[in-house]
Amino acid sequence: MKARIYRPTRTAMQQSGQADSNHWLLEFEPQSSPYIDPLMGWTGMTDTTRQLYIEFTTQEEAVEYAKRCGLDYELKEPKARTVKPKSYAANFAFNRIIDKPGNAG
Repeated sequence: MKARIYRPTRTAMQQSGQADSNHWLLEFEPQSSPYIDPLMGWTGMTDTTRQLYIEFTTQEEAVEYAKRCGLDYELKEPKARTVKPKSYAANFAFNRIIDKPGNAG
């Protein structure tokens, strides 16, 4: 069985901050593809490991768990967050360029 170990990204509803993104997840790759139920048309699957997410506080704990259970794993390192320093006063600077729709100049 193959597993993925990664740090989840922020949701679209989070404007800023790093809350709830300091943990690591181990999830299993799908073993079979979903199928369509012929009677109701619902999507079903026989692979129950797709519903399983295991949460760890550190990357090392997740890797150790995968090794202990004999899982093949793929480790995805998170991208470094780049923060552009800016001030509130920069919003009102005279040299700021604003493209407005319909503004032909």
